[in-house]
Amino acid sequence: MLQTQTPSDTTSEPRTLQLVSVNAGTSDPSSTQMLADRIADRAVTVGAEHGLDIELRQIDLRGLAGDITNAMISQHVSPELQRALDLMRDADGLVASTPVYQAGASGLFTQFFQLLDTDLLIGTPVVLAGTGGTSRHSLVIDDQLRAMFAYLRTLTAPTAVYAAPEDWQEKSLGSRIGRAANELVLLMQAGLREQLRGGSWGSYQHSFGSAGGAETAIDFDSDLMKLAAGGQ
Repeated sequence: MLQTQTPSDTTSEPRTLQLVSVNAGTSDPSSTQMLADRIADRAVTVGAEHGLDIELRQIDLRGLAGDITNAMISQHVSPELQRALDLMRDADGLVASTPVYQAGASGLFTQFFQLLDTDLLIGTPVVLAGTGGTSRHSLVIDDQLRAMFAYLRTLTAPTAVYAAPEDWQEKSLGSRIGRAANELVLLMQAGLREQLRGGSWGSYQHSFGSAGGAETAIDFDSDLMKLAAGGQ
């Protein structure tokens, strides 16, 4: 039987969780970052109402654009990019926000997530968010981003948040933000990420990036590879 929390339970120390907000906004100020901030701030507030101490960390991909491109080409990870990857590794929850260009997520946003260890985000709760110049692009989140984050095996919140210019003056945007933040906090509080990783982390295949760099795992000195190379 599901038991509700008793008043005595509320006296315990708040549970500390790490929330990372990732945005690929390129302007300053950026509506993409603004949307991510609003969702993350609301999640922190909701977490406190649930007895959680949520520590917020931010990753601004605009400042890492050169490092991300270099890593895609050469597999070299700069110290700044490594710090961002470490934040992603340790995150109990994510807010992922991208601008939408030409009916698709930004290349900077996509490249960053393509760099991740293919198992790095398994079980991590995520709120997906996007901004664009027209509401016609709102389905980009469900059509494209959910597929990418499903491949990364995250736990995406049912509510995604898309904001066109006219949405910023509407109360409905605040309602969607609140709903998404509440779903994110509940997923974080459930601790599914730790449970999924605890018993089977060693059985997952770990590699740098979804595709790039996979060739570095090949043992060219094996008998089979020597035979494939003509016996040399």
